[in-house]
Amino acid sequence: MTYVVTDNCIRCKYMDCVEVCPVDCFYEGENMLVIHPDECIDCGVCEPECPAEAIKPDTEPQLDKWLKLNADYATQWPNITVKRDPPADAKDMDGVDGKLEKFFSTAPGQGD
Repeated sequence: MTYVVTDNCIRCKYMDCVEVCPVDCFYEGENMLVIHPDECIDCGVCEPECPAEAIKPDTEPQLDKWLKLNADYATQWPNITVKRDPPADAKDMDGVDGKLEKFFSTAPGQGD
């Protein structure tokens, strides 16, 4: 098992999770974070820290595409371990449907 970041992180990108991760397995894209599934130790401390409830255990149904997306981009984006402010419109974007199709960016974030 591992934890994965799902669509509600897109354009919310709260970073509360990165500071509690004991193995620094978060990676930053332009408008979301991902978890490297091979580095995650399944401790679960990140899940309750996410204000957008975008972090889920991969044992939940229908998360295969998110596991793949996390695995793919964790190898392309820079590591992030320090919390920064979320985007100005994060609260407005929380819960918006279809974020993957409408807003996902493959561009890397700035990392640490």
